[in-house]
Amino acid sequence: MKGKGKVGWRSQGQAPDYRFSLANERTYLSWIRTSLALLAGAVGIEHLVPEFADSDLRVLVSIILCAMAAFLPLMAYTRWATNERAMRTGQALPYSSAIKLISIIMFLIAVLLIIMMLLQGGEMPW
Repeated sequence: MKGKGKVGWRSQGQAPDYRFSLANERTYLSWIRTSLALLAGAVGIEHLVPEFADSDLRVLVSIILCAMAAFLPLMAYTRWATNERAMRTGQALPYSSAIKLISIIMFLIAVLLIIMMLLQGGEMPW
């Protein structure tokens, strides 16, 4: 939209040290890898181990993992762009409440998986 007289955020302030921009990009890519891992986990739980726990519980965990996998790239891009703007304009990097939410949801998923393993019955591996 530069042709219409509006200045994009990339033109604001000064370009940050490339090391900081690359670190910001690596963090973004880490969130993308995490999203892919969550998708793989969802597929694995639902399709590779059908005998693992109750079908409804497996589907619930898989849906939660898929929802997290869909949310993470959106959060990652928003966080990357917000950090980039802050670095360009010399502001402090903002806090993201999404990280707390993700941590809580991942904790709940871990608890659900523990419950699934305990309810599975049969021989325990230990």
